[in-house]
Amino acid sequence: MRVALFGYQTWGHRTLEALLSSEHEVVLAVTHPASDHAYESIWSDSVADLAAAHGVPVVVRNRPDEEVVRALKEAEPDIIVANNWRTWIPPHIFNFPAKGTLNVHDSLLPAYAGFAPVIWALINGESEVGVTAHLMDEDLDAGDIVLQRSVPVGPADTATDLFHRTVDLIGPIVVDALARIARGDTDFAKQDPSKASFFHKRSIEDSRIDWTWSAAELERFVRAQSDPYPNAFTYHGSTRLRVLSAAVSAGRYGGTPGRIFIKEGDGVVIVAGADARYGRNHGLLLRRLRLDDGTELAATEYFRAMGGYLRGFPQA
Repeated sequence: MRVALFGYQTWGHRTLEALLSSEHEVVLAVTHPASDHAYESIWSDSVADLAAAHGVPVVVRNRPDEEVVRALKEAEPDIIVANNWRTWIPPHIFNFPAKGTLNVHDSLLPAYAGFAPVIWALINGESEVGVTAHLMDEDLDAGDIVLQRSVPVGPADTATDLFHRTVDLIGPIVVDALARIARGDTDFAKQDPSKASFFHKRSIEDSRIDWTWSAAELERFVRAQSDPYPNAFTYHGSTRLRVLSAAVSAGRYGGTPGRIFIKEGDGVVIVAGADARYGRNHGLLLRRLRLDDGTELAATEYFRAMGGYLRGFPQA
């Protein structure tokens, strides 16, 4: 088949690699300009560079405008494959090829449609994550599922670990999904809208620690924002602390959420949970921190004395 790609960052790059190595002919690549946004400047392998190196025509646009339509008409694709295209693709574009548009999304749809699904899934304690290849329709990430594959989430996995595992699924699922479409399969799975969830783009506000969350939730929150993602952070007075490593405390500690309480093992326990006043909660054991100047240090080195509080915003 003649394939046009709509893709961006490493997800789009992996998709284009798979297409270039397949039996299909890549006739066009549409991608976004490079960005300095915190979540778009990482995992940023260039779709444009890869396409140009293989002689594939490239259109670089933030949105699918009339130039994109003209390029599609010239390319005459049988199908569009989209992965990590960051803006809405309207029906006159996703329905332009005879076989429509295959969208590749890094979640187990219908759950975690939208943005940063692996991060949100890890925060929420999901037992698995994965990749879905589905036919695009007018509802975002809601079309019929052609193929879906998953990987388990381990108790110590970070978002970085899960990124690498899910991105490795992209090439095989793209090739196998296109094979189903090429041979005329139509028995694709309908998504159940009652099980759907949709998540917004992440920003700096989404990395701010809320000490009323339980220690288990906060420990996942830290793992979900591992390097090179923006880290979970809190404030000690006016100093911002980025939390690089944390665990659930062995002991149970009562008091006010955010209290810098006690050393335990190789870390420092912070009281956590909205109901911490009852004394039945584990705390969050901070192990390793990073300051805004890039200095990294153990929590036991930073907190020389116990007492005081960590807050979501700087305090005078």
